[in-house]
Amino acid sequence: MSTDTPGSQSSLHRANLERVLRAVRMAGSLTQAEIARGTGLSAATVSNIVRELKESGTVVVADTSSGGRRARSVSLSGDAGIVVGVDFGHTHLRVAVGNLAHRVLAEESEPLDVDVSAQQGFDRAERMVERLLSQAGFPADKVIGVGLGVPGPIDVETGALGSTAILPGWTGVMPGQELSGRLGMPVHVDNDANLGALGELVWGAGRGLGDLAYIKVASGVGSGLVINSQIYRGPGGTAGEIGHITLDEAGPVCRCGNRGCLETFVGSRYLLNLLNANHPGELTLGRVVQLAQQGDLGCRRVIADAGRQIGMGVATLCNLLNPRRVILGGDLAEAGELVLSPIRDSVARYAIPSAARQLSVVPGTLGGRAEVLGALALVMSEMGESGVL
Repeated sequence: MSTDTPGSQSSLHRANLERVLRAVRMAGSLTQAEIARGTGLSAATVSNIVRELKESGTVVVADTSSGGRRARSVSLSGDAGIVVGVDFGHTHLRVAVGNLAHRVLAEESEPLDVDVSAQQGFDRAERMVERLLSQAGFPADKVIGVGLGVPGPIDVETGALGSTAILPGWTGVMPGQELSGRLGMPVHVDNDANLGALGELVWGAGRGLGDLAYIKVASGVGSGLVINSQIYRGPGGTAGEIGHITLDEAGPVCRCGNRGCLETFVGSRYLLNLLNANHPGELTLGRVVQLAQQGDLGCRRVIADAGRQIGMGVATLCNLLNPRRVILGGDLAEAGELVLSPIRDSVARYAIPSAARQLSVVPGTLGGRAEVLGALALVMSEMGESGVL
């Protein structure tokens, strides 16, 4: 009989190794006590596995302190592999190179015209990836995978980019296939809101939480849902479309074809239209936030109203999924309490009291880097342990 049959000591040991590795990989570094709590394995089993992984060069162990006591911090070896993140946004292309110990080794952002074609966009991404790998001093064969963020839904069955208001000429493009063919590397693709959620979960305001929602308010409204520490995408990949909750069935027509969606009341185009008459010239959402913080009453009112509308969407999310935290990202998040306080007021008014009491609404801590760091985390979450062991 094979020693590696399911249930054998050998397969159980392998499964325990993988549980420990996954916990460390997603957290960046953990003490042995934290690994034991997170995996359910005994302290002795964790100690033996960490010793084995250290001897094979897979992890490094350093002395640290936890709660005032001496502890041992475990992280993946810096040369265990390299991951790349690529994020296409409304006005930017951002690329990062990192290792499995959660160190960002090189990062760069450059402006991207909304009218740029998909081919031109991928040409630039390819050049940036090659440049940053060279800058970080790693050959292409060290790369375990590439995470790619795009501003629109990905069809789960075909891999094609669905309708996007942010890069309108890209609809129908197969971004993962395109970038993988150019780089000769495995590419994992997701939309920007899911990657923002993953970025904040692994690197930012959601660290240590298993249940959260990330809401990105910029040109549109997107949301990424984390349930039991995993991104929840739904069978068609469209879970979390909070921007298309109906607030007013007689309201403005939305790009999705419905009327009065949340997005029609808080997306940048709608907000800027409210202010253009009193602020001639090129207004952006970032500029509106800046003016509000300087005391402009019109800008403050528009941001507060948007916060109340977002809060109605958050209350619905709260009633359905009961997340522990909602993290606000995108341009509007920079307004801080000017937008967060009205969101909390709406949640208190419209959400089930017990769900509202458990919820914290906070700004993201990663700003414009959330999606590209989420792209790095996407590779880490999808890669499995076989490449590391």
